[in-house]
Amino acid sequence: MKNITLAIDEDLLGKARDLADRRKTSLNAMVRSLLQHEVEQEDRIAWAREGMRKLIEEKQARGGSSQPFQWSRDENYAEREDRMLSRLERPPLRGFGEES
Repeated sequence: MKNITLAIDEDLLGKARDLADRRKTSLNAMVRSLLQHEVEQEDRIAWAREGMRKLIEEKQARGGSSQPFQWSRDENYAEREDRMLSRLERPPLRGFGEES
């Protein structure tokens, strides 16, 4: 593990030490945790951006138009609805609603 030196305002340093004490941890552990959180957040954002970039490229490769994409509720739910309804479909009961 490497050591680093930080320049921090004395008032902020005092408050940070008090917070670390209340949390029963060290200032070093708090700083490490905060930096880890920031790095992981940045990684998640980069992953999401890459996924969106791939989706855009796939759409363009399939001949997507230059018009901005508009979400359609019907399109978004059609596949999900089909899956849900297919589980509920039953053969019609005989004798109900049939004309002889």
